[in-house]
Amino acid sequence: MEKFGFGTMIEKLKKDPKTIVFTEGTDERILEASARLLAGTWLTPVLVGKEAEVHAAAEREGFNIRGARVLDPATYEGMDAMVAKMVELRKGKMTEEECRKKLMQANYFGTMLVKMGEADCLLGGATYSTADTVRPALQLIKTKPGNKIVSSCFILVRPSATGDREVLAMGDCAINIKPSEDELVEIATEVAACGRVFGIEPKVAMLSYSTHGSGSGEDVDKVRHAYEKLVASNPDFDVDGELQFDAAVSPRVAATKCPDSKVAGYANTFIFPDINAGNIGYKIAQRLGSFDAYGPILLGLNAPVNDLSRGCNAQEVYSMAIITAALS
Repeated sequence: MEKFGFGTMIEKLKKDPKTIVFTEGTDERILEASARLLAGTWLTPVLVGKEAEVHAAAEREGFNIRGARVLDPATYEGMDAMVAKMVELRKGKMTEEECRKKLMQANYFGTMLVKMGEADCLLGGATYSTADTVRPALQLIKTKPGNKIVSSCFILVRPSATGDREVLAMGDCAINIKPSEDELVEIATEVAACGRVFGIEPKVAMLSYSTHGSGSGEDVDKVRHAYEKLVASNPDFDVDGELQFDAAVSPRVAATKCPDSKVAGYANTFIFPDINAGNIGYKIAQRLGSFDAYGPILLGLNAPVNDLSRGCNAQEVYSMAIITAALS
C-alpha cells in the first residue's frame, strides 16, 4: 500500500515554484482551478486568451485570478521571435506564414511558450481532443533523448482500510494503439518512473492472457519478449511477465502460478499489451473498483504537457495542474 503523493508534490513545488500554461483561459473550470492555485505561491497560471475576455469571464464567475499572466497570441510582443523559432523547428515542413497562422491557435501558442522557456509546463484539452494536445507537443517540444514515442500513464487512487491510500499506475491506456515489443519496454520504463513521483516503488507486471507460458500466440510472445528485453536493460525496479492479471494481484493465485516471482501477487504498476486492454482495464478499475483516475499523464516528452478530458471538472484541472508541474 502506497501513500498518494499530492502533499509531496506540493512541497516539491514550494521549494521550486513553476509556471503552467492553460490554453483555454476563458473556460470556467480553468479559471476556478487557477484561482485555487493562485491562493498559493508555488504554481503560477499563464492563461491563453484575449485579456479582456479572460478577466470578464473570471469576474462573471467570481474567481480571483490576480497574479495570473494572461497572454493573447494576437498581441503577444514576442510573436516574431516565436514564429522564427517555430520555422526553425518545422524546417522544410511549414512556411513562416503557416507557422504564424498556427501560432494564433492556443494549443500551438501555449506549446511554444513552454518550448521557449516562458513557462515550465502545459495543460490543455478541456475543450479539444487529445490529438490536438499531443500533435503540437510532438512537433515542437519533441521526445526526450533516447525516447522514440510518447506514451501515457493513469494513476489510480482509492482509500484503503488502513487509512492510507492505495495507488496504482497503469499504461499505456490512451496513446499507443498496438505498441511493439520495444515500445512496451519504453512504456514500462516511463510508467515506472512516473509512479515514483506518486510514492509508488514499482513492481511492474507485463500483462497478458498467459502466465509464464500457460498460453501461446503472437500477443503472448510480444509481451514475453518485451519482458526479456526490459530485464536485459537492467531496470531499477522489479518486473515480471508475462502475467495474467489475477497472478499479478492475488498472492494466492501467484503462489500457484508463479511462486518464485518477486512481483506476482503484489504488482502495483501494470503494463497492458495494447490500448484496448489498457483503456478497458483502467475504466473497470475506476468504475467498479471505486478508484479515482488521474490522467492521461503524457510521458516521454522533453517538457511536461498533459491533456484534460473534455468532461473534466475544476477539481480535476487543479489536480492535473499539480501533477503536470511536479513532473517538470
